[in-house]
Amino acid sequence: MSRIKEFTLPDLGEGLTEGEILAWLVKVGDTIELNQPIVEVETAKAAVEIPAKWAGVVTRIFHEAGTTVEVGSPIVAIDTDPSAGPVPSAESLAAVEIAPAEGAVEPGLIGGPAPGGRTAVLVGYGPKTTTAKRRPRLGTPSESPANVVSPPPPAAAADVVASPPVRPEVPVASARVLAKPPVRKLARDLGVDLTSLTGSGPMGSVTRDDVHQAVAAPQPTAVIDGSRERRIPVKGVRKLTAENMTASAFTAPHVTEFLTIDVTRSMKALEKLKGRREFADLRVSPLLLVAKAVLLAVGRHPMVNSTWSGGTNEIVVKEYVNLGIAAATERGLIVPNIKDAGRLSLRELAEALNTLVQVAKSGKTPPADMAGGTLSITNVGVFGVDTGTPILPPGESAILAFGAVKPMPWVHKGKIKIRQVTTLGLSFDHRIIDGELGSKFLRDVGEFLTDPEGALLSWT
Repeated sequence: MSRIKEFTLPDLGEGLTEGEILAWLVKVGDTIELNQPIVEVETAKAAVEIPAKWAGVVTRIFHEAGTTVEVGSPIVAIDTDPSAGPVPSAESLAAVEIAPAEGAVEPGLIGGPAPGGRTAVLVGYGPKTTTAKRRPRLGTPSESPANVVSPPPPAAAADVVASPPVRPEVPVASARVLAKPPVRKLARDLGVDLTSLTGSGPMGSVTRDDVHQAVAAPQPTAVIDGSRERRIPVKGVRKLTAENMTASAFTAPHVTEFLTIDVTRSMKALEKLKGRREFADLRVSPLLLVAKAVLLAVGRHPMVNSTWSGGTNEIVVKEYVNLGIAAATERGLIVPNIKDAGRLSLRELAEALNTLVQVAKSGKTPPADMAGGTLSITNVGVFGVDTGTPILPPGESAILAFGAVKPMPWVHKGKIKIRQVTTLGLSFDHRIIDGELGSKFLRDVGEFLTDPEGALLSWT
């Protein structure tokens, strides 16, 4: 069995067929251990580190960083028994070719034996076999057999040798265009450059018709300078996101509803949570309360947490909530989800949100964390945006957009006061969720965020 083993790009799951090599964590000549991370690969789901399948010495790296490789293709070769000595190179063995004994030609010539017993087979190898010949000049007598041409006799002192006159070249731009004064005035009035026209009049002069035709001719379009453009390859996470969003937008009939609410009490409740010792070591944001509101509203309206099965003509209602949180990363938008989020306490939900965001920012979200989502939230408020019309992740029936929380004038207890206000946007699949169900779900989410402490007491 060969001691040199080729490690192929493994199947990373989720039906992925290729991956892009982001960075090599080893180089040729490095000694590696079993399960040591050797390469970072980005798939359509996420960036992952792949461990070595064998221990040994890296002898070859097949693809440089930035290359997209199909699953099953070799990416690195490993010498699993480096203590056995050097491995003969297959290329060096194949490069030696013994020249035939008969019909040999001068050493170093193409097709003949080269020094060392090899055969020169590359074009241009060795000196030429023929003598270079100069082509005879035009208008001169053929060369004599001795290749010597006698020089002409010298001219006498009284002889005058006439040389042909040299006509100075006139630059095209400075050449005067033939045109009558009225034609020149017409061209000036119409903004036509006479030097750019080919005259149709006598002796190539420009006529009035030539000027009018130049004005009537379609003008060339502006030339875009390609050096001022930047092209970004669509691949990996961004490619999958584009494909999924296109498929979702043109498969599920989307409806979006909006609700503007007063969240002043939610902001005060957050301040109370931050002061409690069980939340002291956690980052607590408004997203925590939005997530809790969604989870409690699903308990009231289970149909919102479902998917459309076209293959079986069924609506599959999920009794668990894998809550997706849209996250913007350098490689594109991803939507990892918190598994069975409805069973988590408020403290556990806060921990899960913090972990999800930190891993997403590091670019290390594994594909398993992005699979199986049932309902999602996109927090556009962190960018200062009021709300939006989000597109459903494939297979989900609803997604909530949480807008920026801003101080605004609001009617509170019959008086206009400055309150903390936000706008929610709910997009849903109209095949599953009709207007009444979508409206009730959004109303309940808004009711919780308007008075979270009261809702927790009455809903649970």
